[in-house]
Amino acid sequence: METTLSVTTRQTRGKNCARRLRVDGQVPAVVYGGESKDSIAVSVDPKSLLRILQSDSGVNTLIDLQLDNGDASQVLVKDFQLDPVSNQLLHVDFYRLAMDKIIAVTVPVTLIGEAPGVKQQGGLLDFITREIQIECLPAEIPEHIEVNVSELEIGDGVRVREVVKGVTWTPISDLEMLLVHVTPPKVEEEETADEEAAVEGLAATEGESAESDISKKGKDEGTDSSGGAHT
Repeated sequence: METTLSVTTRQTRGKNCARRLRVDGQVPAVVYGGESKDSIAVSVDPKSLLRILQSDSGVNTLIDLQLDNGDASQVLVKDFQLDPVSNQLLHVDFYRLAMDKIIAVTVPVTLIGEAPGVKQQGGLLDFITREIQIECLPAEIPEHIEVNVSELEIGDGVRVREVVKGVTWTPISDLEMLLVHVTPPKVEEEETADEEAAVEGLAATEGESAESDISKKGKDEGTDSSGGAHT
């Protein structure tokens, strides 16, 4: 996904400047990286940026950053800070991209379809790895990586190597890394464990009852023998 975002350059930096910007409804930001070694201090509308961050592509959204001095850069959101209490945006770092150079990004994994191992066999779908690292050109960053689970039965799974055919990116994550699999239902195991615990509890109760009967019988016999003694 690609979108346009307008920002305003600023000449001052520091905590006081950042505080004034937030009071005015703006967020301090810095643009850096790429072929230029210089960083540029800017301010950005937090609502516009949050719409990008909350989109399907999130931080992997390719942004056409338009500066008020007429300059433009293709950037990604490299980092951002949120207030832990109010969840308001506090600061953003934009990273300039060279569109002809490969970059590394982390992309979310999404599942499609319904596994027969779950629907028909009563298994459990275990979504193990929810994002993987890849490398590609900036314009070819996928919003997500789809994994089709519609053929998975109990014991089946999908690994990274099974989702790399015909794609324009190269995986950095281990090809053998498991993304999702279907596991057997745990109900039977839990029922068996409960039954075993019940049997053990019953055996223990019966043992205690038997010991109690023997003890009581011994006391009764002792009472009878002493009661039959003559002076």
